[in-house]
Amino acid sequence: MIDLENNTQFEIDISSLEKIAQTLTKKDIELLVVKNDEIQVLNKEHRKIDKATDVLSFPLDYDFVNMPLGSIVISTDFVEEKSKEYGHSFNEEFSLLFIHGILHLLGYDHEVDDGEHRAKEEELIKKFNLPDSLIVRNS
Repeated sequence: MIDLENNTQFEIDISSLEKIAQTLTKKDIELLVVKNDEIQVLNKEHRKIDKATDVLSFPLDYDFVNMPLGSIVISTDFVEEKSKEYGHSFNEEFSLLFIHGILHLLGYDHEVDDGEHRAKEEELIKKFNLPDSLIVRNS
């Protein structure tokens, strides 16, 4: 189940996100939807990078029964910008960022792996009939 906290004016349809999540985990996921100013604060605090970003993932480092997998934070400013830039819908771009984030929660890391994150992301994009994501677009 996705626990949604939406701090924006956008209506977020989590039904398609629930389907994606259910193919990957039985654990709950916290999803925070924010604007650039909020994600920039989190990025600076947790990654020491003082700029906005599209998606952040915060996995829980312990595995107790009934504990959530972790938290995903997505900036709607980036979703809006990239969906227009690449000519697909807001929901499609949001789903792409959600996939990227959940894979980080599951331990995938495109910055250090040998393409496993990109391959899994591409597999999910095809499965859910989504347009190419940032990681796939850049490969």
